[in-house]
Amino acid sequence: MCKTIIQVKQLHKKYGDFHAVKGISFDVLEGEIFGLLGPNGAGKSTTLEIIETLREKTSGEVWVDGWNLDKSPNEIKKIIGVQLQTSGYYPSLSLVELINLFAGLYNEEIDPMVLLDKVNLRDKAKAKYKEMSGGQKQRFSIATTLINQPKIIFLDEPTTGLDPQARRNLWDLIREIRSQGTTVIITTHYMDEAEVLCDRVAIIDSGNIIALNSPDKLIDELVATGFERPKEVKQANLEDVFIKLTGHTLREA
Repeated sequence: MCKTIIQVKQLHKKYGDFHAVKGISFDVLEGEIFGLLGPNGAGKSTTLEIIETLREKTSGEVWVDGWNLDKSPNEIKKIIGVQLQTSGYYPSLSLVELINLFAGLYNEEIDPMVLLDKVNLRDKAKAKYKEMSGGQKQRFSIATTLINQPKIIFLDEPTTGLDPQARRNLWDLIREIRSQGTTVIITTHYMDEAEVLCDRVAIIDSGNIIALNSPDKLIDELVATGFERPKEVKQANLEDVFIKLTGHTLREA
């Protein structure tokens, strides 16, 4: 049986009279890719920021790998990796310089080239962050979550704005990270991405979890209600056509 690595129990978050998270509960299993899905303003980012120790909760309980959020936030910080947004990097530093900077903050000794190899960026080691393409920046962003060798990483919409090749490449990278035993928590607005990557997803709307299961089971439950698509489902989509015609290889400067 898989170990539960994150437990969230009756989590609430209020901002004055606004109730952003309304008593949600869920577990994340060790080694799975868990998706937190929902429209903008649903409460998913707030929920993740609370688990990441970045935002205070109003009430409820959160446990991460056996550590209680209220009592041991610093222990939780040691075992998680959080994807930074673009604004979190010094644009004029090289990738090696940035990795060494973050390693120093974590008090970790790390070979930057080994980390860059993991995300296929060795040839960009001396390049400045501002000089990279969108896909390269996203891969580097994920690399920085691995500096402290975390048990859990949090990825916030990691493929937004990427072309199809870069997007599929990032999917492969996320799967590879999971294959090495790391638990991955991901948010995305791309339902096909969640369907391909996630072992389970929780769908949040207006601060409540309205569904939680594997993508396959959620789809089966919908079909069982008599739902039918107005258009015949084909065995491929336009993105598959694009990849087939232009190739899976990344095209980056």
